[in-house]
Amino acid sequence: MTTTDLEAIHDLTPVRDRLPGEPVPYYLSSGEGLRYEVDGQLWTVIARAQDTGGLFDAAYISGGRGAHTGYHAHRDQQRSFFVVDGTVQVWLGTQSRVLVPGDTVHVPPGTPVAYRMLSHVTRLLTWAAPGGSLAYIEQLGEAVDAHIHPARPRHHSTAESRAELGGPLGITFPDLDEVRASEEWDASLPAGAEPYFLRAGEGDRVTLANALYTYLTRGRNTDHRYFAINTLGGHSPYIIRHFHEQHTENFLCLSGRVWLYVNGEELLLTRGDLVHAPAGTIHSFSFDAHNTQMLGILSPDVFEKFFETLGQTTEDYVPPEGTDLVMPPPPSPELQAELDLVVTGPPPERRAGLDI
Repeated sequence: MTTTDLEAIHDLTPVRDRLPGEPVPYYLSSGEGLRYEVDGQLWTVIARAQDTGGLFDAAYISGGRGAHTGYHAHRDQQRSFFVVDGTVQVWLGTQSRVLVPGDTVHVPPGTPVAYRMLSHVTRLLTWAAPGGSLAYIEQLGEAVDAHIHPARPRHHSTAESRAELGGPLGITFPDLDEVRASEEWDASLPAGAEPYFLRAGEGDRVTLANALYTYLTRGRNTDHRYFAINTLGGHSPYIIRHFHEQHTENFLCLSGRVWLYVNGEELLLTRGDLVHAPAGTIHSFSFDAHNTQMLGILSPDVFEKFFETLGQTTEDYVPPEGTDLVMPPPPSPELQAELDLVVTGPPPERRAGLDI
């Protein structure tokens, strides 16, 4: 049952370890999702258009040294890639870089991109908006039960099959040369929706309480379809309970431990886990380990100004650390309305996992 009734969403228990097929709250532990082998790579689909109300889709891509995806371009999607593990060479238009964990690539519609994995275990996270492009992977790949890419490729696509399946989805396969990688240090976000690389730790940064928030993409880079922000911080209590009326929020744990309060339930996220919180989901989060990192993907970008409004811009690359943690008060009602923030109560009291 698909629903856009925000009050109905308030009462939904998060679906666990499966894609729900409708835009409701859900949790996926690391490795769960729909899995496909494509040319020796394992694609683990963690969000589809039908799971996000058409807003976006997302997947992890795992492969060994030499695994390669040639040049391709999406007509309709804004796409981002984030390196989780290993080393990968990426070609973006006429530019190339060798990327390591924490590096980001943004690919606007029509921009050709290709990559080759350089480490024995390389893993990327990719997401795209609007949703729908992962239908190509579901049609091209072979469904598997595995949770890691194969030691030796079993699936081999052809140029003909790629063109046949990609064409109806607006995916093309330009014939371009793979140029040598530059060692340029990419340290800033562009002014508009253009292709770019961004090195780990770079991007616009804000400090708030004991956390550092780093923008990997901003709304101006994605035609306002989404923004992505990396949070690095230490132990912290739950923030105020709230929900959003106009945008969806996604929480991916990159390291450490994150507690997510979702419609009254507490979920522990460790590395690789995801919580999808569509509009109407009452939620809060808390960090429960030093140097915890969490990636947030929010679609569309209406909430982007929240962090700069409550925090302070910084040139630092690490968060402030202190024993006296002061959480900011709730924004004013006028600012809540502007940022699509509906506060429903004080921070929840942590009840789960008190002995860990």
